Amino acid sequence: MKMRGVTTLGVGMILGAMAMATVVPNLDRKTKRRINKMGKNVACKAEDLYYSIIDNRI
Repeated sequence: MKMRGVTTLGVGMILGAMAMATVVPNLDRKTKRRINKMGKNVACKAEDLYYSIIDNRI
């Protein structure tokens, strides 16, 4: 149960970063790039975490 919550948290962070990038279109390009990069990093970490949890169950 706890592991599932961690994965959900990771997905929530990704969605939050994406929402922030779309809600605030008046940011300069550097800030937008930083937000997008952060979102991609979080997505990669969440995916790695998800697969490591599945591998541990098997």
